[in-house]
Amino acid sequence: MAKLHLIPVIDVLRGKVVHAREGRRAEYAPIQSSLCEGSEPRTVLAALLQLHPFRTVYFADLDAIQRKGSNQEVFARLRKGFPAVEFWVDSGIADEAALERSLSEGIGRTVIGSESLKQADFMLVARDICQHNLILSLDFKDGAFMGPQLLLDDPQRYWPQCVLAMNLERVGSCKGPDFTLIVELAQRVPGCRVYAAGGVRSVEDLDRVAAAGAGGALIASALHDGRIGAAQLKQSV
Repeated sequence: MAKLHLIPVIDVLRGKVVHAREGRRAEYAPIQSSLCEGSEPRTVLAALLQLHPFRTVYFADLDAIQRKGSNQEVFARLRKGFPAVEFWVDSGIADEAALERSLSEGIGRTVIGSESLKQADFMLVARDICQHNLILSLDFKDGAFMGPQLLLDDPQRYWPQCVLAMNLERVGSCKGPDFTLIVELAQRVPGCRVYAAGGVRSVEDLDRVAAAGAGGALIASALHDGRIGAAQLKQSV
């Protein structure tokens, strides 16, 4: 099995963990996992950590991303309850005030999704403020990039050291990762660490993700339905 930095994903909507499917957020329903009962964030996180001692967990605050509220209190409680875990949090940050507020809350590493941005130059501000703790999610859906085109045109200027190859239509699907996208992004900036995001179904997918040049992968559905289990995860670290 490929040696990758594997990061489980928890998508939170209205205080509950939901099963993300192909970026169709209006259809997201509370998760049904083989690892635990219910969809409370603390229960789901505890079950994931019982499955494997993940050192990093990715949270998407879907309410904040859609400008319909916030799950900041949920994340704050989890950060306090699981201090050994590093959290990567996408809360729809698109301006300096929101970034400063997020940093003051101290929840974890900041993920900025390209779909939330209006101006590419905000990444220059964010890189200056966050230094090495910034992650850029390059978001794609239906074959199109979601965000300012300059982010793709001038990666040396705008990208931090860690980026996500996020294909939303692959998330929660049976389509597999977007290997073409991973290869393309991994070749853009030498030394930049690319993470596959969306579509991981199996150990074989993880092997191909590594071969495509990724340093890690975000994963959710395959953990909750048992396609990737504890034995395979143990081999990944």
